This record gives sequence, structure tokens and C-alpha cells, in this order.
Amino acid sequence: MTTRAPAGYEADQRRDDLSAYARYLSGMDASMRQKVALTAAHLLCEGRVADMGMGSGQGSAALAQLYPRLEVIGVDIDPTVVELARRAHQRPNLGFQLGDIAKAVFAPESLDGIFDSSVLHHVTSYGGYRHANAADALAAQVEQLSPGGVLVVRDFVDPGPEAVLLDVPADDGDDGRDPQRASTAALLERFAGEFRSLSPDPGFPLERAPLEPSGALPAPRPGWRRYRLARKHAVEFVLRKDYRADWEAEVKEEYTYFSQAQFEALFARLGLRVLSSTPLRNPWIVRNRFAGRFELRDATGALLPYPPTNYLIVGEKVKAGQGVAFRLAPAESPRQFLRIEHHQDRATGRVFDLAARPHPTLDIVPFFFAGETAYVLARTSYPRPIARACREETPPLDGSGPADYLAEPIAVVQTELPVGHTVERALERAAGVRAAAIQRMIPGTTYYPSPGGILEEVRSMLVQVEPTFVNAPSENVSGFGTSGRIRAIEARQLLRAAQVGGLPDARLELNVYDLLARFGVPFGPWIGDEIPLAAAGAGVAGAGAGTGDDGRVAVVQPTSLGALLARPSRRRFSRVDPSASAGFLEVRRARFEELTADGGVVAARELEYVVPRSLGVLTVSTALLARAPSGEVVLGVDDDDLPAAQSFSGNSGILVAPAWRLPRSVGTLAAAEAFVRERLLVEYGVQVGAAVELGGVYRPSAGLTPELVQPLAFVVSAAPAAAAAVPDLAQASAAAQRLSWVPLTDLVAGREHLPDGHLRVAALRAAHALGLSSAPPGFT
Repeated sequence: MTTRAPAGYEADQRRDDLSAYARYLSGMDASMRQKVALTAAHLLCEGRVADMGMGSGQGSAALAQLYPRLEVIGVDIDPTVVELARRAHQRPNLGFQLGDIAKAVFAPESLDGIFDSSVLHHVTSYGGYRHANAADALAAQVEQLSPGGVLVVRDFVDPGPEAVLLDVPADDGDDGRDPQRASTAALLERFAGEFRSLSPDPGFPLERAPLEPSGALPAPRPGWRRYRLARKHAVEFVLRKDYRADWEAEVKEEYTYFSQAQFEALFARLGLRVLSSTPLRNPWIVRNRFAGRFELRDATGALLPYPPTNYLIVGEKVKAGQGVAFRLAPAESPRQFLRIEHHQDRATGRVFDLAARPHPTLDIVPFFFAGETAYVLARTSYPRPIARACREETPPLDGSGPADYLAEPIAVVQTELPVGHTVERALERAAGVRAAAIQRMIPGTTYYPSPGGILEEVRSMLVQVEPTFVNAPSENVSGFGTSGRIRAIEARQLLRAAQVGGLPDARLELNVYDLLARFGVPFGPWIGDEIPLAAAGAGVAGAGAGTGDDGRVAVVQPTSLGALLARPSRRRFSRVDPSASAGFLEVRRARFEELTADGGVVAARELEYVVPRSLGVLTVSTALLARAPSGEVVLGVDDDDLPAAQSFSGNSGILVAPAWRLPRSVGTLAAAEAFVRERLLVEYGVQVGAAVELGGVYRPSAGLTPELVQPLAFVVSAAPAAAAAVPDLAQASAAAQRLSWVPLTDLVAGREHLPDGHLRVAALRAAHALGLSSAPPGFT
């Protein structure tokens, strides 16, 4: 369906004032901000949405306040709670309704979105601890969801029953049973006897572990005790150990009821495509309630990662008989699509492999403005099964599950037709936008998604169209049972989704950044992790937890982007025969079968993809942040040489963000951070302190490789120019490559000169997170 904007809509949209949005979101407490952000990131911010088990109604009211086109209905089983919410929160697009979230509250297929935030474990806990109650509740909710609607569940995840060792302090309180005064160890022993207190048989087995012979296992810290118990019970305890004021209520509840795999399988059975399945770790809780407060180890004594503080799964309802997931099967025909080229660095002799597809593509990004708000027409729920490949070999660092259907730009193969004709034809076929509705075309961003191993140049065209709210199936160009839907989505909404892992396609994100910057539209509040970047030379309390760093920020000499771009051109590569290559890259071919909710095959295709032979498919890219003597924020940039750059531009020089493909043995985020810290010191002579996830993971080229990139922002504590007092750094600096420290605002303003996709993502996200993203409009 395609509709023009209704009369008066532009005036109505002025209520969605950008500065008001920022003020309102920043005024929320961190927990509510995360709840609202996660909800909004996966909804289209229009339509009819139910907030199940809304409690005080604050979250429902926040959604209604922030998104005037969204009709929000808060639902709760307590009539007093519903009445109080109605009195406290009154808006024209907000309502509250009495109802049991485990049963039908609304008519079938009448909702566009449903959100369950930390409520389903109440359905199980107060229903005899019957885990199937949660499945029954979700089945009832799916019935109320319209096809194309989204179900968002934010709750807890069962880590499994295997035995673990939990070390906790015994000297931070007494050995009594008063939760307010008991030590953590004493509280754990009490918890073991009363967990699931509504059950006829509460509690669980807990064993105080004896001290092992010297060297058998790492000893607990002085004043701590070690216990042996099931991992599930260890996680149940550490998630609530600080909620002592309401302890008797807390021990009634069982937080975890499904594992991540069980959630994903249930969603598929209910006819939902999983768009996101991600364990969440609240940075504040990790820093203030986990770090230094307990240690979790496996049976061999190896440290385990901190457990997720929450879990998020998002599913899109499809019509009966449509595909919900993919599986891989052996290919039946030989490789014939992708090719691998080989380029030798004449200075070092190193041979680079580059994978290439036969035809270039063009990303088309239609957009329009309604009041101050920018919208883009994007292809949503497009099948990208290659993302599933290699998951068993190298699981994602963040523990996220497979997402086989992605949101991305409208992409077309470039032919001999002029670009303008290509865009006109593609928009009419894909989105029903006729040429007469196109107001102007603006050549957009050009970059290389992953130039270290992929010979691909992405070009885009920004197309301003008449305000057109589209929500219609796309023409079938994928070869599977669906090619997704074309939808009008608020542009800043897509950026928020990328910040919490809800938009893994980097192409759409970069085009949205480019669009907003060109028109001088603020990027909106950053809702990802905060970067603890202090003033020059100052420290941030707690910023270096676990890094041996006090949070100090290095002061470095800046280099302007203009100076780097004025460097002499160079050409370092020559094409060589395959025999000269060590075979770093490998092209694989597989049969991808699209499955319905009952496991039937609705469609199948053979696809080729490229992976490294000896390394994993996970990459870590970095945003290295320091300050200039003036206090200006600068980003570390490497002036590198890559054959992909030479193939497209004629010259090999390219500015890149330091990034590494990870060995397959690096399987956790903590291990990846340690790996990157070592490489930064060895290769660049840079010492870093605090690190945060710079938004969600992204896929640079989902149709060509299963590569998944985790961007990390590091606060630089010492760099070669200021490293004389740091012996390790001084020694490493002798052979290190030198980074250039470019003002972050320069990089945002000159983003068209950053062809490395990883650098562009790092610079734009870092500037957004630090509030340095404002740029003068490029067009009026």
C-alpha cells in the first residue's frame, strides 16, 4: 500500500520536535531510557502497539510522547494500576486497558506491535513455575498481531544447568540471615534455601567448595568463599543480589525460564521471523554490581563472562506458509559466481586476496521530509541467509542469534542504462513511486565495505520523493519466498536501531548518516553505551575497570584531514597469479533452504560466499579516541595501502580504522578486547584504557560474506609521541606504525573522503555518541 501524507500531517509532525525529543529522552532514568530505546528501535513508530504488563505506565507514556504517529495501549491485570496510569498519563495517542497479557486482550490481527518488558517471568513464576505458561502467553499475543507486525520480548535468559564455581565476598557483611546486613556469601546460602519460595519444594543444591590443592584451581580472593552450583542458579543469584529491600518478593520469582535457543525455536514455531536475538549487558550494572563483586568460573577454574543482565528477542509475524528461517545444505553445483583476485605489495612482497562479484550494484535511498522529520523508504525483512553461514565455526562475540532477514537499501544491479533511468525504473517496480513523484536525485555516499578482503565499491543515490508512506511487499528479486517489504521509516529511528543491534546492515546506516548530515538534521540522542572520554589528561572514575588504567586521556598532536588528503599518491600493488597466493580467502557454495513455521521448505537457492581459511568471520574495528592540546576530540587514523583502493581509485593509499579479523580461538568480547589491546600496542605503540561497544554489530556486505564486525571505542591513555614515561609503550613504538590523530569533526564533515567502511562507521558513531555530529547542511 502506498499513501500520500494526509492533509495537515506536516503541521502535526511538528509536535515531534527534535530538540523536545532529545530533552525528553535525556530526562528519563537509565533503565527507562533503555526500555524505550529498545522498544522504539524495533518498531516503525507508527501504527497500534500494546505495552504488555505496563506497570506504572511510564514506558507507555514515553513511547506515546516521543512518537505521535504511534497509538500506544498499556495493558495490566491490576485495575488499580490501570486507573492510576490513566490519571497520571494523558495523551491523545495513549490509552490503558485492563487485561491478562497471557490471554486475548485485543481482536485478532489488530496490533502492529507488542512489547513485553520483564513481564513474562511473572506469568511463569506466579503460575506454578510452569515455563510453558510463557509459550502459551506468546501464542495468544501472536494471534493479536497483524502480519508484518513485530513482537518484542525483553526479559532474562536461562544459561543452562552445567555446574560452575561462584566466588563471592564473605567479608562485606555478617553471617546472619537479614538481607540488609548479610554478606554476599551468607545471602547466597539463604537464597539456596528459598529460591522459588512459592514452590512446595523451594531452593536448590549449593555446595561450599573446599580449597583445592595448591595450583589445582585459582584460589578465591582473600575474604571470599567459593561455591559449586548450577550455572542457572548462579545467574539467578547475581542478577538479584543487590535487591535486598524487597528480598522476600524477589525470592518468589524465577527470572529465567527459556534458553536463547528455546526462545528462537518458539518464535519460529509461532510463525515469527527472528529479526534480533541478543543477550544484553547493562554497562552500569556490569561496572557497579558485577565487576569486583563476584567471579564466575567453569569446572576447570577458567573465568566465564559476566552473564547478560537481560535478553532481547524480536520477531516479525508472517502469513501462514511463508518462510521464517533458513538452514544450510550441501551445494549440488560447482562454484561459478564469485572470483578471487591476487595482488602483491611490491614493497613487502605480501600477497593479498580479494573476493569480487561480477556486477556492481547501486543502493537507492528514497527519502522525504514531513515537518522536521526525515523518512527513508527501505527494504525490510529481506532474506540474507549468508549471515547464518559459519556461525558454528565462529559464533558472534555478543552472543546474538541468527537474523536471516535484514533491513537494507533498495539495491539494483548497474546496467548499461543511465543511472537516472535505472533509479526511476527500480523505484516504480519496488516501491510504486512513479517518476513524476521524484523531486530530485543527489549522488550519495561511495565507500568500500571491507577493503581488506572484498573488492566491492558501494555507490548510492539519495532520491527525494513526495511524502509517501509505503508498506507494501517488494517485487520478488531474491529468489526466495519473499523479498521483504518496502516501508517508510523515520531516519533517526534507523540510527537508534543500529545503536542497539537492531540494524545490522551498515549500508543503510551510512546512507542515513549521510542524508541527515547533508541537510543539517541532528542525528538525535545517542542511546548506545556512553564513551567515558574525560578532559585532556583527566581521569574518569571507574572508566578503566579491568584495564589497569585510571581513565586518563592522552594528549596528542592533531593532523587535519586536509593535510592527509594532500599526501602524494602512490601505487604499491601488482596483479599476480593464484600460485603466488597462500590462499587466505576461500569461496564456499551452499544450498540455503527457506523454512516455514512447520519446517517445510518454501524455497531454496544455491549461493556463494567468501570466508578466510584460517581465521574466523568476526572482525573488530576500533575508534581510538584522544584529545588535542586544545581539548578537541581526535580519532586515530592509519594511512594504509590496500589493493582494493588501487583497483577502484588507481592509487593504493587509503585512510583506515585499525581493524583485525579475529582468530577462531577468540570467542568472547573480553578475549577480543585483550587481543586488540595487544595488537594496538605492538602495531601502533598505542596504550588504551576504557573500551565500550560502539553501537551494535554490523554486516559490511551481507550478500557476499558472513563477516560480522564489532566496533569498539577505546580511550587512548598513551600514544608514541607522549610515551617516554611508559616503558612498554616506548619499546613498542620503535617499530610501530604511526597513527594520525584527526579531529573527529573533520572526519564527519569530510566523510566523503573516507572510503574505508569501517572508518566511516567508527567516525560517525563516535561523533554521534560524543555529541559532535552537527554539521552544516550540504543542500537547502
